[in-house]
Amino acid sequence: MIELPALLTDCTSIPRVAPRRAVRLESWLPSRCQICHAWPAAPLCGTCVARFAAAQPRCGRCALPIGEGTPVCGACLHEPSPLDACLSAVSYAWPWSECLGRLKFQRSTGLAGALAALLMRTPGVVPALARAHWVIPLPLSRQRLAERGYNQALLLARKMVSRGIRTDLLVRVRHTPPQRTMSREDRLRSTRGAFSVDPTKISILRGRRVVLVDDVMTTGATLRAAASVLRQAGVAHITGIVVARTPDDRS
Repeated sequence: MIELPALLTDCTSIPRVAPRRAVRLESWLPSRCQICHAWPAAPLCGTCVARFAAAQPRCGRCALPIGEGTPVCGACLHEPSPLDACLSAVSYAWPWSECLGRLKFQRSTGLAGALAALLMRTPGVVPALARAHWVIPLPLSRQRLAERGYNQALLLARKMVSRGIRTDLLVRVRHTPPQRTMSREDRLRSTRGAFSVDPTKISILRGRRVVLVDDVMTTGATLRAAASVLRQAGVAHITGIVVARTPDDRS
């Protein structure tokens, strides 16, 4: 049996993917809080996490904020997602938009551990990782990876689990332009056909449980496109986990 870190003792299932002790230890090494700038503190201090990362009810299929006691939003009931579940730690607003911007665009890769710890405290994330056969970070195109030098989703995944990460099963076959300024319709259009599954690896995916990891979810177009090709490859259950979700995916 794989021993879970102390902060994960609420998870009772035997994990196929082992959550890493490093996510807890690294996140609390003395440093300066990225939000309040307190020193010495964790990269994200407990006071700021409590203040800005309070849990809120979210749709279980798209992670949009939703009323208490409502498991799935109306949009997901009307148009079911290829994702079986979707979990988000916070809403994409200050200070998390700034922290994620530093990770993604300013090479502040040291924030990956603190943001992964934020994800690990999100209800449902630890059980999803524990039950997963494979954890798949959303791949970048070759062009984007060359520009950035690293995949932030892979950094997050590595801070959450010590094994089970696969970067060879899902392939980004088409480069898409930055989606920050796109409309919802344009985002959906740009991600169609952007992913593929290596046909020689389909037997590894068939009947398995998979967790997809990304940093930010806006319309959900990217996660849905990736989940669709995994579903076509025979994956039995797909959970998407993201650090931040935009409050509204209609814009």
